[in-house]
Amino acid sequence: MAHTFPLTLPASMVAAHRVDLTAKPAEGLRVAVFDVAAAPSGETYVLYGARRYRTSIPSGDGPAERNFTYGIISRYAPDGSPSDTALFAQPHPDGSPSAIPEAGDMTLAILPDGTVALSEKPGSTFLISADLSRVLEAWRLPFGYSAEETASGDPYAASLSVTPSGRLLGVTSEYGLSNWAGARPNIVALSEPGSTLIPGAKATLRAIASLDNRASRQTDADLRPHVRFREAPVGRDNRPSPSLAELVSSSTARPHDYCDCTLGRPAPLGDDLFVVPVFSPIYRSGNRGAPFTFALLDDHGRMTGRLEGLDPYKDSPYTGFCFSVVADPHRKRAFHLNRYGLYAWSADGRLRAVMSTQDKALKALTHFALMACTPAGELLLVHRKQNLLLRVPVPEDLCELPSAVEAALRTYGTQRTALKKRFAPVGWHWVEESARIHRF
Repeated sequence: MAHTFPLTLPASMVAAHRVDLTAKPAEGLRVAVFDVAAAPSGETYVLYGARRYRTSIPSGDGPAERNFTYGIISRYAPDGSPSDTALFAQPHPDGSPSAIPEAGDMTLAILPDGTVALSEKPGSTFLISADLSRVLEAWRLPFGYSAEETASGDPYAASLSVTPSGRLLGVTSEYGLSNWAGARPNIVALSEPGSTLIPGAKATLRAIASLDNRASRQTDADLRPHVRFREAPVGRDNRPSPSLAELVSSSTARPHDYCDCTLGRPAPLGDDLFVVPVFSPIYRSGNRGAPFTFALLDDHGRMTGRLEGLDPYKDSPYTGFCFSVVADPHRKRAFHLNRYGLYAWSADGRLRAVMSTQDKALKALTHFALMACTPAGELLLVHRKQNLLLRVPVPEDLCELPSAVEAALRTYGTQRTALKKRFAPVGWHWVEESARIHRF
């Protein structure tokens, strides 16, 4: 059965900063969800941010009135009740810096031992205990022009996902690509069977694909010893070839459309098959109809196909920038949600189900973002404005998925009403005080 639960804010944080929950986002609190990860135990981890930025600070300039930016990780029990919440990025009340000093578009992964891996572009990775009580390890790659140009830091990966056997599927960034400044996500890499990512020891990542092979400007300082190809660090000409951009453009009439393309977050369809999203450059003049590819790569980097059936214009992910593809590696299925519909594929790339948002019963999907797929095969969707997470069971027969999604949306409305009576949210902010609070 579908289940809905709120993404909560710590009451202590709201009180400490005297947050006006009735204010508009531009003047009060802005909350954004970055990622969701589900553990085999049934627990759900949600990564989101809470930010207040006001151009004019009320008189007095007290600490409670100042602007703030928090990164938040909350752990929810299978029934949706919050058990632990970790706050980071914002300096501690005594002024000391956070162990994780940035908060932004980060990703989560649950490692086989239960450790939480938090990754951020261009390449920072933090290991956090399963109960969110402490940071176990930090490999940081500072961002910003001056920091990146010196190639300083000790990075690991810009994003991580975990295959059914526990291998890590990651994206790493490189300096010195083409005419780009700074570090750019470029390498799709896979850890070896049996290797583990633990505090003090990086699991070696073997490159299986390189988005852009124009790396003549690279020097030895740009090489990372934990990212390897042919028993040597990836760099310059030592990288998978042809490039991923060349692979996805080989079957198009206009291959230049993928020049300077961008790499989405790969999703494992199994231990040896992955969905790798590739998007053409984004322009300010509008992008609907621009080409994109959800490529299927095996564990040796061979492109075995792609997720078929989407029209570049009618099913465009560029409207609203809906770039996420999630996968159920245990049942070998892939899913994508954008403003025009929810789509489901089997591992051979065949489109098995389409749920158009033009249908009245499914129109509410336009307000949701597809975040993850649980080990039990459920889809996790987050309502962008109402800060609620909806868990949707996926039937064995994907032809029955449209009916299951319709039923879940009806259940969402009923459960949302019950939650409103229980929490009495203001401005769709769900404040509670039962979870244990940890500060990094």
